[in-house]
Amino acid sequence: MRDNACALSIGGHAVRNRAFLAPMAGITDRPFREIAERYGAGLVVSEMVASSALTTGHEGMVRKLTRAGTLPHMVQLAGCEPQWMAEGARIAEGAGADIIDINFGCPAKRVTNGYAGSALMRVPDQALAIVEAVSGATTRPVTVKMRLGWDDDSLNAAQIARLAVSAGAQMITVHGRTRQQFYKGTARWALVRRVVEAVDVPVVVNGDIVDIATARQALSESGAAAVMLGRGAQGQPWRVGQIGALLDGGVAPEAPRGDELVDLIQRHYEDMLVDYGTEVGLRGARKHLDWYAEAAGLGLDKPTRKALLDNDDTKAVLALIGTLFSGEWRAAA
Repeated sequence: MRDNACALSIGGHAVRNRAFLAPMAGITDRPFREIAERYGAGLVVSEMVASSALTTGHEGMVRKLTRAGTLPHMVQLAGCEPQWMAEGARIAEGAGADIIDINFGCPAKRVTNGYAGSALMRVPDQALAIVEAVSGATTRPVTVKMRLGWDDDSLNAAQIARLAVSAGAQMITVHGRTRQQFYKGTARWALVRRVVEAVDVPVVVNGDIVDIATARQALSESGAAAVMLGRGAQGQPWRVGQIGALLDGGVAPEAPRGDELVDLIQRHYEDMLVDYGTEVGLRGARKHLDWYAEAAGLGLDKPTRKALLDNDDTKAVLALIGTLFSGEWRAAA
């Protein structure tokens, strides 16, 4: 990767390339974002932070504000009340956030049932009021992440984007699905072009981007300025930086293998135990270990899988990581 090869910036914060790590609840915590940054991601975004819970000092939400690495610290807030979103932005800024992102895209029922996330695309006036409130509450640049619309009968991303920009948003990210699609079907990158043509700020395309080929196709169809990877980075957080380097005409960092991969996964596992405590950290780490195993093509048998994912003996898990991801287990098989 070539530092400073990308001219894209957000409110004065230079972005080092055009491939970003998407905010993912329960996934893009400090340890995961640090790995993505280490391997060259252009920008990383925190997990979604519930603004109302943050204002009450909820421990889990406060933890999500933790900075990872040295990239601009981008915090995503979710909520439906302008007052609490504004207060959440002030708290996030006080905790060191460099950029505040507003969630208009989460499709989860627990979020949309509370009239937050992608449900806000059904009420443009409320969406506008939230962006106005957040922009007025912080000195940090404000961005918005959304979907194409609630369903195929209301593809109003361009309208919401115009409103958001009029209220101060300095970047728009669009997942190329509607809320009603959740993560089914395929992302329709070409429909993101309507947003690109509607606003004069950078637009980022998201959804089904997993490698350099899909990144280039998404950029071509959408006309967007950058790509954002979500599920495509699970089990391979280095993939974001690889794509970013290649989009800028650079050399992609090698995917970690052997001892480097073992060290990465062991450190990730241990960092989660430190950040969350052993009991919670163990539960959270299991999905990552599963994704790492899948990305490495290990094809674990049931006993080995159980020993890796359903084991409270942390020393045994660390030792097994060393065996599995160094290649020893596959050679023995």
